[in-house]
Amino acid sequence: MRSLRIGAAQLGPIERTESRTQVIERLIALLRQASDEGCELVVFPELALTTFFPRWYLDDNPTELDAYYETAMPGPETQALFDEAQSLGVGFYLGYAERTPQGNRYNSSVLVERDGSIVGRYRKVHLPGHEEHEPDRPFQHLERRYFEEGPDGFDVSDAFGGVIGMALCNDRRWPETYRVMALQGVEVILIGYNTPMHYAPDPSQDALQSFHNQLVMQAGAYQNGTWIVGVAKGGVEEGVDSLAESMIIAPSGQIIAQATTSQDELVVADCDLDWCKHYKETLFDFDRYRRPEMYNLIAETKSE
Repeated sequence: MRSLRIGAAQLGPIERTESRTQVIERLIALLRQASDEGCELVVFPELALTTFFPRWYLDDNPTELDAYYETAMPGPETQALFDEAQSLGVGFYLGYAERTPQGNRYNSSVLVERDGSIVGRYRKVHLPGHEEHEPDRPFQHLERRYFEEGPDGFDVSDAFGGVIGMALCNDRRWPETYRVMALQGVEVILIGYNTPMHYAPDPSQDALQSFHNQLVMQAGAYQNGTWIVGVAKGGVEEGVDSLAESMIIAPSGQIIAQATTSQDELVVADCDLDWCKHYKETLFDFDRYRRPEMYNLIAETKSE
């Protein structure tokens, strides 16, 4: 059995006035708790270092907007997290806003091994929300204004004794996300998210946020024989209520562990990576059962 003890490090709200240093102190506290509980890998949420800034139209305040992005990883503030992780011998996944030297802006994540080295990088592929100012909304969702679509696709990394993949928030709603990584032998997919309980384009979906969150990740786990760790930044942040319910899901599709609060909380599970074989080598044996020649339409067109 290849067992990997994983901690899903949920965050509660981060206020607009909270400094990067204050947030990192919270992350380090969760990292230390995870170390005390024997975790080898800790998973933090999407955009874990700041409040969820796409909820505001910030074109009139470019200084504030620029301050939400990391120009280096690790950087001056985040180095403390890397140093603590290396000292503890605990790796982590971290979601953050990235600005490259070329000026590109991505919703990104990194995978850091137990020795403090970065072994994987990911830039969000499926960007939700809208591009233009919509002042009639109770809050904005301007991801498509403040970020570019990730150009690199879904890679996997040989790390932590297994095959690890990454995604972010809206990626979890798309079946292709899981399948592309499964075709590369993924055994654990790490997904940070920020999900408002109110969906302005169709409020009838509001009551289903929890159900949909579980539905897509459980299906992704089962249909691809992989562990999934979904981690939220939840609670009421700057007046916006966001889904918590961070969870660790087995290759069977069963939820093994789940958060019970909407605050900073660590959820831990021992993940047997060999459990993936029960599905990858039987019902979802891709080599035996998949018919890729029948699926051309998926890659050839966006819609009808």
